[in-house]
Amino acid sequence: MQKNDIELPNKKLPRREAFKYIALSPILASTLLTPSISQGNTQVHDIRKKIVIVGGGAGALMVLARLSKSIKRPNITIISPNKTHIYQAGQVLVGAGLMEYKDIFFDNKNYINEKDVTWVQDEVSLFHPKRNTVTTRKGKVVSYNYLIVATGIQYNYEKIKGLTKKDIGTYGITSVYLNDLEKGTAKGATDTWRWFRNLKNSAKIKTPKVIFTYPNTAIKCSATPQKTLFLAADYLKQSGLEAEFEFISSQNKVFEIPKIEKTLLKEQKRYGFVKNRLQHHLESIDVEEKKAIFIHSWEEKKYNEGYRRTELITKSERLELDYDFIHIVPPMSSVQPLLESDLVNKEGWLDVDKHTLQHKKYKNIFGIGDTCGVPMGKTGGSARNQGIVLTQNILDVIQNKRTSKKYDGYTVYPINTQYGKTMMAEFNYAGASPTLPLNFEKPRWIWWFSNLNISKPVYEHLMLTGKF
Repeated sequence: MQKNDIELPNKKLPRREAFKYIALSPILASTLLTPSISQGNTQVHDIRKKIVIVGGGAGALMVLARLSKSIKRPNITIISPNKTHIYQAGQVLVGAGLMEYKDIFFDNKNYINEKDVTWVQDEVSLFHPKRNTVTTRKGKVVSYNYLIVATGIQYNYEKIKGLTKKDIGTYGITSVYLNDLEKGTAKGATDTWRWFRNLKNSAKIKTPKVIFTYPNTAIKCSATPQKTLFLAADYLKQSGLEAEFEFISSQNKVFEIPKIEKTLLKEQKRYGFVKNRLQHHLESIDVEEKKAIFIHSWEEKKYNEGYRRTELITKSERLELDYDFIHIVPPMSSVQPLLESDLVNKEGWLDVDKHTLQHKKYKNIFGIGDTCGVPMGKTGGSARNQGIVLTQNILDVIQNKRTSKKYDGYTVYPINTQYGKTMMAEFNYAGASPTLPLNFEKPRWIWWFSNLNISKPVYEHLMLTGKF
């Protein structure tokens, strides 16, 4: 290979061609071409109101960067114990042996300038929206004029009976999601890479039974269970090995966008035995015996003679399955302090308007990121677009104007269907929303290259800094 060539799986790409594809990256393109949201927020406002941001993840840092540039003398406080920022999209790549563990961590000091911003390195334990204050874990009361909730998502492994976080990485169990944002660790990533290799060693001896789950809650990046399955299956296929894979989901579809679902079902056939069980959620697990118990729920129509009408009757049954390896996606929710407040909707997510991101009850509160109770969009790509909308809308409200920007639900899921090919699933509230004029449902090595080499520097240097 020539010195100026770039290596790709089973391909050699000249540097000149590589930069052409960098220009075509949907991650970059979406930031430049998304029609519903301009880059915006370029005007500097002389605003004296105090803004408090709760959280230190992607959404928090993106909106912090934009507000800091948009206000002449910003009075902004950010409350977050996180000294380290985790590039969570990279956990799957580490788990598949595609990225070094150390490369998914950034120093939050690079994004929180304490000369301009007050950083309270603590966690909010109580929200008091009627008093316009929050209380931290250490008892500090912080007041605000305007509040931005960016508390992210909580992984509830213990809601699966018989399972604890300590069980991840033992007895054939893994979960690529597992991390500790405050401590700055992502144990699920390294556990999953070890799990891949253990699965491969097992497949040399027998045909192992492998389960991938999807819980009965909204989750962060809903494509993660599928792409982890595909990468594990292809990891075996490259060595001429195979396993019996089952994708067991609480949802009634493999994926919510029909064209993408059709492609995923087609891609599954590349890997021999892949079975889908829908409308099943993992209720409990026997860790040492390697048994998983699922609840299968469905609805049936039944004619009610008394009322002379057809009704939907919910039915359920228990299903016990043996396995050799299992990848668990935990039930997810808003963080506990938020759940204990009156800021959430009946599903337990921050009760914001899906377009303006303004709280429906408390008009001086806005939300961004995974915690928002919007129909879709628990991804970094969603947070990026939400950050532009939120920044302008909060500035509008502070200046007694109507909110002027709308979030259209745009999100993007890179779905790796094998080592060397990725499908870029882009959609919004209306449905499929591809940025580029290509068949978005087709897996391409261009998107693989983009996901592996472009997404992280764009995230690290452009999205978190508010430049895109």
